[in-house]
Amino acid sequence: MFLLNSELHKTHFPMITSQRLLQGFIVFGILYSLLLLIGNNTITWYLKPFLLPFLFYAVVKSESFETKKWLLAALLFSWFGDCILMFADKGELYFIFGLVAFLIAHILFLRLFFRQGSEKKHIRNPLFWIGFTLIIAYLVCMLSFLFPSLGDLRFPVGIYAMTISIMLVMALKGAFNWEGTSKYQVLLGAFFFVTSDSILAIDKFHTPIASASYSIMITYLIAQFCITDGILKLNQKK
Repeated sequence: MFLLNSELHKTHFPMITSQRLLQGFIVFGILYSLLLLIGNNTITWYLKPFLLPFLFYAVVKSESFETKKWLLAALLFSWFGDCILMFADKGELYFIFGLVAFLIAHILFLRLFFRQGSEKKHIRNPLFWIGFTLIIAYLVCMLSFLFPSLGDLRFPVGIYAMTISIMLVMALKGAFNWEGTSKYQVLLGAFFFVTSDSILAIDKFHTPIASASYSIMITYLIAQFCITDGILKLNQKK
């Protein structure tokens, strides 16, 4: 009996650790958000690199699943982007490199969503096509809105906007094809990711937005948590 209990403990220990890391991200994220809200930019600058490692190691400690490597890679490049953008005020080159890191992260998320399932139920559902049309409309409107003020950054920002839009489409597709309710959590995460990037783009290239840093980070943290936790739940062994 002791040996049996020991084996059960070993079997469930990785998931317990993973859940604790996810809970740690929530607590740390709330603390970070409160500090950001009261304008304590110095402390939040130093705390920022420690946010995503909670999610990264939650995935590391989770049970093995087919798309695990894609989720880890997407979180890693997101972390690269976080760290690089901390120095964006030092020069435009840091912003470009940060943009590239997040572009790669979105491509990896896109690949993750594609590999998560191959069902084609979405094709027959009119709600998917309504959502698809709204995403395309968002992309066209956002680029039309930003292009006059982008200058030499029109091409990279255009590629980035198309990539995150495709990523959102793939999450929408998954919401009709994947099993379980966690698929909606992943879709919500993708939506918040697009929201965060949209706020950042408008604030940087068009019109300054009040409390932009707070809005960008809140939506970004929600996005990363929803996608990570949602994918882990979708792949959790029954």
